[in-house]
Amino acid sequence: MSGHFAHSSPGATDATLLPGRSVALVHEWFGATGGSENVFRRIADLVPHAERFVLWKDRDADEPGLRESWLSRTPLTRSKALALPLMPLVWRTLTRERFDVVISSSHAFAHTVRLGAPSDTRHLSYVHSPARYIWSPAFDGRGANPLLVPPRRALQAVDVRLSQHVHSYAANSREVQARIHRYWRRDAVVVNPPVDVAYFSAAPRADREQPRDYLLGIGRWIPYKNFDLAIAIADRMGVPLVLAGSGPEEAALRRAAERVRVPVTFEVRPDRARLRQLYWGARALLFPVHEDFGIIPVEAQACGTPVVGLRRGGLLETVVDGETGFLVDSTDPSAYAPFAQRIGELVPERAITHAASFSEQEFASRLSAWVRDATA
Repeated sequence: MSGHFAHSSPGATDATLLPGRSVALVHEWFGATGGSENVFRRIADLVPHAERFVLWKDRDADEPGLRESWLSRTPLTRSKALALPLMPLVWRTLTRERFDVVISSSHAFAHTVRLGAPSDTRHLSYVHSPARYIWSPAFDGRGANPLLVPPRRALQAVDVRLSQHVHSYAANSREVQARIHRYWRRDAVVVNPPVDVAYFSAAPRADREQPRDYLLGIGRWIPYKNFDLAIAIADRMGVPLVLAGSGPEEAALRRAAERVRVPVTFEVRPDRARLRQLYWGARALLFPVHEDFGIIPVEAQACGTPVVGLRRGGLLETVVDGETGFLVDSTDPSAYAPFAQRIGELVPERAITHAASFSEQEFASRLSAWVRDATA
């Protein structure tokens, strides 16, 4: 949810990337909100002369200038699970145009697109994750769709075979870098996604001077985000909880909130300014979930708010254990309880400084270095 509210420009780089070369930027389906969409926009800022292709654009996505595939004219846009087996074909029949450089933003099959022979076209792929639907369905309940069970192994083989032409990969995290190596047997550089840390750090004085008197959970209310666990943790810690977001689990979470001793407040679809207020008023962000990277914990730290979460995935990169938060090896709520008292030991300024290393300027610099190196 967070990282999806507004899109400010990244810091200036030395010059526009790939001047004088024809460039295609390719993304999966384009939704109204999402971290991968924000990455795609930031890449487009660095290559403003590029053509931009997507499978389709959701009806509520306000993004001009996108060229949609023929899949956008079919009912399959309403079911990603049904559309998934067709995606490799769609990427191979996207356009007859050819480009000097292709940069794909991939979390399914966008990296399989071919817009020129490998001898003539440099293909770079920024990977949010190898398709969870087919490679690691345990991470994402959508991959458990019965329609995907029979073709999953075939799709894995297709995924590997149709991506041999990619010249260079960048991964959004060390977690995804390891997955690329494990599934595709390819190396990747790590370029963490951009976070607008400047906005969250530069809150009005009234926001910054709030008492920090509650725990905070932010994100989409879906099962794998573990907000039911966050409610149980807050109960064990004996600290009120605010849950900000929206999603299909709302009713179940409200029922769970009624069964605990601490107050649980729901903030449904807060705007960006309200979200910043919530970060600054929180004693800590609860994040007991395995994410590939996780923009929300970085935003929290940009507000001086420590993170208490699971010692897995992206938090191993974004949180300095014992300095900007605490990492826990368990999903047992009682394992988190001791940190209720230790949160006060942490220095907010340390978290703010650490969050700056994930800024939009850092992303622009690291992505530019990757592109220049891979296309030299």
